[in-house]
Amino acid sequence: MEADWEFELGADAPVIDAAWSGFIDLRHEPLRIGEVQEIHLLPELTHILLRLNAADSPVWTCKCDVWRLDDPVDAFELDADEAAAADAMACYIDLLPRDAEQWPLPQTIAADCKALCDRLRPVPLRCCRVDLVVRQAHWMVDQRGLGITAYFTGCGTAEADAREHLAQVLTVFAGTLVSSASFARPGSPLQ
Repeated sequence: MEADWEFELGADAPVIDAAWSGFIDLRHEPLRIGEVQEIHLLPELTHILLRLNAADSPVWTCKCDVWRLDDPVDAFELDADEAAAADAMACYIDLLPRDAEQWPLPQTIAADCKALCDRLRPVPLRCCRVDLVVRQAHWMVDQRGLGITAYFTGCGTAEADAREHLAQVLTVFAGTLVSSASFARPGSPLQ
């Protein structure tokens, strides 16, 4: 699986904002999952969002989106041949730390992102990729810190194949992240 990460912390960079008007707190109200509009575009997202917001997850989600890509994707970037890159779908999920002290410094979140990508790359899954973007985040008036916007892309010969590959990469990502207990420990990179 293709996986990479980067920082986007500049003054003009997007900020993860959990205080947006459509926020649904799936940590405390998982039965509201049906109100998340994106699950109608990608039903497999239901399980992923519930898993990432479960009590044993080191993160929680505050926003997501799913869309079909109109522009061609680079087959090489998704470990696909040209025919398998004919159609593509993408998704992003904003991730915030369950523990406010989880990522106190950029070095801490960088170590976790690097280690998570290192665990994802050996997974034998083609026609997809994960990109983690570290951003400033705020989730309450007095709580600010760092978060991750995770971007996922899946491609295929047709929309159904792209959707399937997107669902697969999301499933592997959620399972890998949640099973990594050290991801939630302050100062301890994912191993």
